[in-house]
Amino acid sequence: MNHNFNFNNPYTSTRIPLFARNVVSTSHPLGAQAGLRMMLKGGNAVDAAIASAAAMTLLEPVSNGLGSDAFCILWDGKALHGLNAAGCAPQSWTPDYFARKYGSDQQTPPKRGIDSVTVPGAVSGWLALSERFGKLPFADLMEPAIDLAERGYLVPPVVQMKWAAARAELQAQPGFAETFLPWGRAPDVGELFRFKAAARALRAIAETRGAAFYGGEIAHAIEKFSTQNGGSITARDFEKFRPEWVTPISNDYRGYTLHEIPPSGQGIAALIALGILDRFDMASLSVDGADSQHLQIEAMKLAFADTYRHVAESSCMEVTAAQMLDDNYLATRAKLIDMKKAQDFGAGNPPKGGTIYLTAADENGMMVSFIQSNYMGFGSGCVEPDFGISLQNRGYGFSLQPGPNQVAPGKRPFHTIIPAFLTKDGQPVMSYGVMGANMQPQGHVQTLVRMLDYQQSPQSACDAPRWRFNAGVELNVESAMNPHTVEQLSARGHRLAVINDSYQDFGAAQLIWRAGDPKVEGYLAASDARRDGQAVGF
Repeated sequence: MNHNFNFNNPYTSTRIPLFARNVVSTSHPLGAQAGLRMMLKGGNAVDAAIASAAAMTLLEPVSNGLGSDAFCILWDGKALHGLNAAGCAPQSWTPDYFARKYGSDQQTPPKRGIDSVTVPGAVSGWLALSERFGKLPFADLMEPAIDLAERGYLVPPVVQMKWAAARAELQAQPGFAETFLPWGRAPDVGELFRFKAAARALRAIAETRGAAFYGGEIAHAIEKFSTQNGGSITARDFEKFRPEWVTPISNDYRGYTLHEIPPSGQGIAALIALGILDRFDMASLSVDGADSQHLQIEAMKLAFADTYRHVAESSCMEVTAAQMLDDNYLATRAKLIDMKKAQDFGAGNPPKGGTIYLTAADENGMMVSFIQSNYMGFGSGCVEPDFGISLQNRGYGFSLQPGPNQVAPGKRPFHTIIPAFLTKDGQPVMSYGVMGANMQPQGHVQTLVRMLDYQQSPQSACDAPRWRFNAGVELNVESAMNPHTVEQLSARGHRLAVINDSYQDFGAAQLIWRAGDPKVEGYLAASDARRDGQAVGF
C-alpha cells in the first residue's frame, strides 16, 4: 500500500530499509534468521514468528525468557485476530498474602524475587498460534532455539551492556548468578554463552506440545523452586492457565485505523493520544519542531492520565475501553492542551456506560505483530535451574490497595507490552511495535505521526530522535534531538533530561509495511538501530 514515503533519511542511521516478499524483523539478527529458516522450510509468518520468539528467549535474555508473557495481533489473510497470552496471579495471591509477608502499608508486590512471579504465558501463546494458524509441526519451530541453547552464541554489544548492568541488583536472586553470570560476571561482547538447561526445557516443550510446561515436569520443577525460595506459585497454577483470543480495540487516524490489544494492556493509551492529535493539523507543523513535539507530548500525558487511572483486567474496570475512546470525550480532552505551556494532567471522567518485539509477514499476505517480555530486565531475577526458566516479575504490576488493579487470585495485572497493527479500509497496512515499558504507546504514537503526517519512511521513523514522558512535566529526550527544539520545550515548562542511553529510555521499533500485493511488491521492513536487530527476507 503506497504511502508516498520520502526515503531521504534525515537522521543518522546504521540501517537501510529492506524490501522483500517474506520478511522477519527482530532485535537480534539470529532471531530474525530463525524465523526466516521456517519460511524457507515451507512455513508461514506465524511459524516464523514463533521460531523467532523462541530463539529470542536465548539471544536477548535481558528482555525475555521462557518465563515471559506475550501478546499478538495477526492478519490471517482475511481478518484480524488478537491473542492475550499474559499470565495470571497464583491462586494464593491476595492482599492479605502480601500484607502478612511485607506489611499492610505495601503499595505493590515486590519488584524482584519469587513473590513478583506470575504464571508465564508466552509458551502458551506460541502453542495457541501454532495450533490455529501454523503450517509446520510445532517441534520444528523449536529447532533453532534448541541449537542456540546447546551450541551457544556470541553475545552482541547492546545486550551485553544491559546484561552487565543487571549484575549488582540481581546477583543474589536464586538461580541468577549460576545462569547468567558464568565465571562470576556477565559474558563479554563476542564471548560464547551457552544455556544447556534451557535446551532441556525447549526439548520438553517441543516433545509434549507444551504439556511439560503447563502442569508437567517443568511446572513441578518451578513449584519446587518457588517453595524452596519462599514463594507460593504451584504446578496447578500453570495447569489451569489458558491464553485468550481477543478482539483488538481500535481508533482512526488520518484515514488509517490503529489496532491494539484491549486492557489490561496499555495499548489504549496510544489510541487515546492519536484520537486527541487527530483534532490538530500536525502536517502544518515542522516535523522536528517544538510545536509538533509539544502537542504529541501533551496528548500522550492526557492518555496516560486516563490509562493509569482506569485500565486493569477488563472485567474489573469501572469504565469500558469504548467509553475511554468516546469521540466527544476525546474532543473535550484535546481542548485542555495549551500550546504555550506544559501541564500535569489528571485523569478525566469518561462517559459511563529489559521486552522484545518482532514482526513477520509472508507472500501469502499473513502478517504477525508479536511481543514478548519478562517485564523489567531479567524479570524477577529468579531462574529455575533444571530447565533454565527465567521468571518474569509481572506481579509488580498489581496494586495491593483497593481499586481496579488490586491483586486477586487468577487475575491478570496491568500490562505494558503491546503489539500494534495498522489497517486502511479494512485491509492490512503495517504490523509494528516499539519495545520498552511505558515507552511503548509513546513510540507507537511518535513513529505513526512521522509516517502518516510527515510521510517519513518506516526506517526514518525508527531513526528519528524520540522523547519519553515520565511523570508530571518530566521528560527524557534523546541527545540527537534538535537543540533549538529542546530549548523551546524547556521554555514551555517541560522539565527535560537529555539522555544518551537510547536502549534504556527510548525503546526500539520493528516495522513491516505492506507495499502492495505480497506476491508482487511484497513488504518494506525496518529495524531499530537502538538494539542489535535486523530485518531479513527473501
